[in-house]
Amino acid sequence: MVEDRSGQLDAVFHALADPTRRAMLRSLAQGERSVSELAEPFAMSLAGASKHVKVLERAGLVRRTVRGRTHVCRLDPTRLAEAHGWLAFYERFWAVQLEALEALFEDEDAAAGHQSKPTHRKKGTTA
Repeated sequence: MVEDRSGQLDAVFHALADPTRRAMLRSLAQGERSVSELAEPFAMSLAGASKHVKVLERAGLVRRTVRGRTHVCRLDPTRLAEAHGWLAFYERFWAVQLEALEALFEDEDAAAGHQSKPTHRKKGTTA
């Protein structure tokens, strides 16, 4: 099960690594789009856009349905939520690290406040 989730997460981050696919996802966040609508801002062929959509589909980020000859895509946010959950751990980690760094700076500032205060010079002047 862990390996399966790891593979899914790898596919999501692989899909998100490409700026074209990220832009396509952003467009799909506004609503359904056909593959040709997704291709239009990039001046790419339908085949090129379809390849990007396939990567997004394999990652579970997009669902495609066929309506006649038109392939319509919609965003499936489930995998994005899973990736967000994975990243949230590191957000908490960095928050703790940055809080510790801030406390260190505050301690240094407090210690420096007990000593003589540095003189501030205007830019461009020399002592």
